[in-house]
Amino acid sequence: MRQPLDKHQFQVLAILSLVNFMNFVDRQIIGAILPLLQDDFSLSHSQAALLGTAFALMHSIFTLPLGMLADRTSRKNVMAAAVLFWSLATFVTGLARSFRLLLVARSLVGLGEAAFTPAATAIITRSFPAAVRARVQGTFNAGMFIGGCVGLGLGGALASSIGWRPTLFIVAIPGILLAWKIVSLHEPRVETAPRPVPLRNLLRLPAYAAAVVSGCFVTFSAYALIFWGTTFVVRHKGFGLGEAGLILGASLGVAGVLGIIVGAWLADRLMRRVAWGRVAVIVAGLALGIPFLVWAVHTPNRMVFLATFFTSGFFLSWYHGPLTAVLHDMTPERAHATAMGLYNAIVHLVAVTWAPLVIGAIADRWGLLRGMDIAAGTFVLGTLGFVVVLLLVRRASIVSSTSVNLPPRTDFREWTAATSPVGAAVTPPQSGSES
Repeated sequence: MRQPLDKHQFQVLAILSLVNFMNFVDRQIIGAILPLLQDDFSLSHSQAALLGTAFALMHSIFTLPLGMLADRTSRKNVMAAAVLFWSLATFVTGLARSFRLLLVARSLVGLGEAAFTPAATAIITRSFPAAVRARVQGTFNAGMFIGGCVGLGLGGALASSIGWRPTLFIVAIPGILLAWKIVSLHEPRVETAPRPVPLRNLLRLPAYAAAVVSGCFVTFSAYALIFWGTTFVVRHKGFGLGEAGLILGASLGVAGVLGIIVGAWLADRLMRRVAWGRVAVIVAGLALGIPFLVWAVHTPNRMVFLATFFTSGFFLSWYHGPLTAVLHDMTPERAHATAMGLYNAIVHLVAVTWAPLVIGAIADRWGLLRGMDIAAGTFVLGTLGFVVVLLLVRRASIVSSTSVNLPPRTDFREWTAATSPVGAAVTPPQSGSES
């Protein structure tokens, strides 16, 4: 970003990144306390996995309608209500006295978190120029990465010392306070008419549809590894619970933030030269990270594990900054929250909902090591899928004769329209100049 942020841009990016941090603290802390929950409630791997499935199922059901609601009403008000709701649900999770109540509480956390990301990413995209889209979304996603790592690291350390119930009470409080801060945010006005974009038109855009399918594979792998990671390291690498949480959280946090920064910077820079630059960074990061992840899963040496785990986290996190930018580049501004909500709905329903359960069932039958192998291997399918996205974007840019010296406000939907008869249905009417 060459120009300094103005007051409103700084507030939007800082507050929403902080909320995203708490979003993923509350989301990923369940993986850190999972061994304690299994002991307290006498749960098998398959039963414990239902906690992740219940969360993801509610998230997938509600993220699309809540994203559409955000596009048609006030995005900041939808976000504020969502943050307050999921924080209270996290607090209630700590009160659960049975496994059934625990499942209900985690489901409510998933419902609340479903509304946040579509609305937040839409406001961020609207608040900044398209030329820096990957970098600002990468900054937002750095909050996600750090929050997830703090949830794993600090969650494990706190739970091992004061218990899992007080730990959930503590992490719920910041979100309750942040909900009121969101209401004070400046919400940029959307210039285009609030005419809804039919969902079928989004899914009939070839590059968008391919990105959704590819994202399902990548997210399945990532969520399975995060959900079962602490348990795997404790039982297969010889770490204690508190030690595992702190080491994994710190390692993944540093590697992830560095990877997001580098990946987002590379994506925006390469985008100036070629239309498919942002997608190329996603493909490169996945391809470079997978071998190190497989090495980390199988090495018996703890130091080698930490080094390869760190390296894989660095490369795999290149995915996060460019992804949201690519999805928004493909779709009209009035559908940004809807496009992200639809993506999240499908990805959570197909991938996040089933990842803990599938890997848990495999672990019960063949062992958790085999489950980790399958989770790591699924990244390969995601990588191949994003190669298809790259080729579709490249073909569309050639057909539309887009210059490789891209203008500041690049829009993939114009290229997609050149290769798809339904693309024009997604494109809003053109005014004299873009806002």
